[in-house]
Amino acid sequence: MNRSSCGLFWSGGKDSALALHHLLAEGVPVRWVVNLFEESSGRVRFHGVRAELVRVQAGSLGIELLQRPVGPEGFEEAFLRVLGELRERGCGVAAFGNVHLQDVREWYQVRVRAAGFEHVDPLWGRAPEGLVREFVELGYRAVVTSVYLRSGRTEWLGAQVDARFLQAVQEAGADPCGEFGEYHTFVFDGPAFSRPVGFRLGEQLERDGHRFLDLLPEVPT
Repeated sequence: MNRSSCGLFWSGGKDSALALHHLLAEGVPVRWVVNLFEESSGRVRFHGVRAELVRVQAGSLGIELLQRPVGPEGFEEAFLRVLGELRERGCGVAAFGNVHLQDVREWYQVRVRAAGFEHVDPLWGRAPEGLVREFVELGYRAVVTSVYLRSGRTEWLGAQVDARFLQAVQEAGADPCGEFGEYHTFVFDGPAFSRPVGFRLGEQLERDGHRFLDLLPEVPT
């Protein structure tokens, strides 16, 4: 197994993009971005982003996308299956954008190491507020696509992640990175992108305690 090749698990949101930025800055050869989406909806879970928009993202990044659906069997089986695909391709490092939720990190770490990969979390342990500020200062641009109705604010939907948005999140008493699900994002531009990802704002949908803003591809994909 080639430990110089890395697969980054990719939601399409700000933490994924910042993790990619750090990996590339450290000289880690990210050969794949790996995206799992709900087969039933065709969208990234919690983010509510259409799978086809993630494909446009990957095209702008110039990195091969390994995108697979999560079917009725559940997330763990789909995750283990895609690890097997990465292993067959010679991947040796599995990277994630985890920040500070220990139980979440351990869930992935145990399974990744059991499959023979090196587990990497370039953002782990960093201050959430600092990460959001870094994301903005580096020139990345993201739009809020979903909020958890118990802890987020519906008025955040459609907002761009910037200093003003960070202030609103902090005033609401939420985690600056949205680590407890308060909000999720879609990154559409930044230093790692060759061109912005075009989209239009669609309708708002509500499901399982979350409200989503549908992003529509600007052009057929």
